Amino acid sequence: MFFKVDENLPAELVSLLNDAGHDAKSVLDQSMGGAADARVAEVCRVENRIVVTLDLDFADIRTYPPAQSPGFVVFRLARQDKPHVLLVAGRLVELLRTESPERKLWVVEEDRVRIRE
Repeated sequence: MFFKVDENLPAELVSLLNDAGHDAKSVLDQSMGGAADARVAEVCRVENRIVVTLDLDFADIRTYPPAQSPGFVVFRLARQDKPHVLLVAGRLVELLRTESPERKLWVVEEDRVRIRE
């Protein structure tokens, strides 16, 4: 799967996804730091990359309908420190072995993943 990791997540998440056999890039790889959400979503649509972010705006299915995009993975965590985010991201990578967020919204929490299509 192809992913675009937002700048609000640890850079190590890109490596974690790539090491698991996915193709992940950071918005910073394209000098898109600080880009508007709509711009990030459009670039991901063109590149067919799933957005991975902490930005809850991407969880608004009225603004960003999952069926009209490659997909969204939005972390919604009580703690957003790097070790905690990477711990939860490791669980996400395990789930990606059997499930796909393509054309879906995944809201990743500490103990579950909510899926909207």
